[in-house]
Amino acid sequence: MDRLTCMKVFVRTVEANSFSAVARAMETTQPTISKQIAALEEYLGVQLLLRSTRSLNLTDEGARFYQHCQRVLEVVAEAEASVGRPQKPSGLLRVSCPVSFGQFQIVPRLKDFLDRYPDIKIDLTMADHFIDLVEEGVDLSIRIGNVQDTSLVSQQIGVTRRVTIGAVSYFEQAGEPQALDDLIHHNCIVYTQLTTGNEWHFQKEQGVVRVSVNGNFKTNSSTAIREAVLSGLGIAVSPIWLFTDAIDQGILKVVLRDYQPTPLPIYALHRRSRFHPAKVRCFIDFLAAEFKLDPCVSDYRQRSAHSS
Repeated sequence: MDRLTCMKVFVRTVEANSFSAVARAMETTQPTISKQIAALEEYLGVQLLLRSTRSLNLTDEGARFYQHCQRVLEVVAEAEASVGRPQKPSGLLRVSCPVSFGQFQIVPRLKDFLDRYPDIKIDLTMADHFIDLVEEGVDLSIRIGNVQDTSLVSQQIGVTRRVTIGAVSYFEQAGEPQALDDLIHHNCIVYTQLTTGNEWHFQKEQGVVRVSVNGNFKTNSSTAIREAVLSGLGIAVSPIWLFTDAIDQGILKVVLRDYQPTPLPIYALHRRSRFHPAKVRCFIDFLAAEFKLDPCVSDYRQRSAHSS
């Protein structure tokens, strides 16, 4: 029995509260993970976990052993980092991100990344709701908007610029808003994943201006927002990268250009640890460097200031 490996498996199982999640993360089977925990319990002569069909719970001995294991694994990682060669990025990298952001901003860049790091494989999960990194065995999550979970390490890697946008066909029928108050008379499509709900926020020199909007359609799907706008259903405030192709084709039009919707930060999130794998670090650095070159996802205000 490799005690160090079994300790790693035990710690990850406690954090994920799932044999299957750890098995997916370590590219093995659930029975293998269960056998490693059982071997560790037999070696120690104590029961570490109470197993049921729905959950795993630590025994008192398991709780104490878990704390010691965390310290041991940190010391081992620190020792290896202090004398070992730089870790080569490799292995399976599990990433999560919002659906449309993955479609338009992540997937098109993957070939360049994987060409640069041929020993890495990526498993990408796209979902607009927040994924529990530990429970799902995810290494890295890319999220848009302010981060509330203080248990995760967050690094801002970009800023998503938003615009007020609608189909040319919609404006031909309903007219174009010339001021924020005009939005009251338009069919506004609301993205319910934002905490602001039916209140749209715009930046002006005097501060943030809030406008309450209404419409006959709201959704928690960014893909549905895109399709609704393209169909001419109404006006939306959305990331410009969601519509760049349709704007270039003249299908959609950006309005209220003097009123900039509040940009949203883009964060890379990963579990808190003194050391995180090279595969995670290099993907974060890659995206941050890529986003700096793209005005749709970089802090364009800083870019303008630096160039002036």
